[in-house]
Amino acid sequence: MLLTLAVYGALPRSGGAARYSGHMTGLSRARSLAAHRRRWTLTPDGEVVETPSSWLQPVLRTDGARAMLKVARIAEEARGGRVLAWFAGFGAAPVLEHDDTAVLLERARGVRSLAGLSATGHDDEATAILCDTVLRLHAASVSRPLPGDLIPLDRWFRELLARVDDRGFLGRAAGIARELFEGAREPIALHGDVHHGNVLDFGEHGWLAIDPKGLHGDRVFDFANILCNPEPVAAVPLLDRRVALIGERAGIDRESLLAWTIAWSGLSAVWAESSDPARAHGVRRIGEVAASQLARTAG
Repeated sequence: MLLTLAVYGALPRSGGAARYSGHMTGLSRARSLAAHRRRWTLTPDGEVVETPSSWLQPVLRTDGARAMLKVARIAEEARGGRVLAWFAGFGAAPVLEHDDTAVLLERARGVRSLAGLSATGHDDEATAILCDTVLRLHAASVSRPLPGDLIPLDRWFRELLARVDDRGFLGRAAGIARELFEGAREPIALHGDVHHGNVLDFGEHGWLAIDPKGLHGDRVFDFANILCNPEPVAAVPLLDRRVALIGERAGIDRESLLAWTIAWSGLSAVWAESSDPARAHGVRRIGEVAASQLARTAG
């Protein structure tokens, strides 16, 4: 149970505590959870877990079905809940109920984890599952309009773009990000934080994503974070093989995937440089290796 709660509500690995400011006003844990339990006729089935971005509680529905109640504490999390509902099962966890600040999710019951697969010699399988999940999420944009409150990807990258004059890796990553936005393709709804802890085993329903960020932009972006996880240091020697696998499975050219990986590694490093220097170093290393590979590919 603790593992399940952790993956439903942990800080995104790509961000960091520094990004969690601006808590929503008028919310208290007890009142908000109680109000949603009454509204959706739910019975507590475990202790409340509080994270910087949300409150979570395992609950039971009137038919005995197990679910997870998640109430947002910040605007970013609330937007993510609305987007999760919009995905309507296209590669995403089933949303049983939702409103502007909360979602009631089917509870993941599978025992496998993608991080576990990767760590036990099955990284190709984990990467393929992540790719297939992203492709299913992206299919939701084909048949209907995008949600109205998605964040443009160039705004998401503003902290990296501000470093374009830096020397070294961050300046180069910012320059590549700017070039990517200048040549951007037609935007689609993105998950925004695809990694091994945000795609869960839902048993008979397969592997499904949780915790979208609510972004829109180039589809290749959603594949870049796969290359940085589950731990950056361990991901470095896997980079070349993963790039090839993702490129083949998702139909993405090598240059685009490497460029987005450099940009994303730069943004992740900027976010983590003060709160998690070890992670900042790890993602920078991935970006530097990707930059070296991109230079060889271009040459």
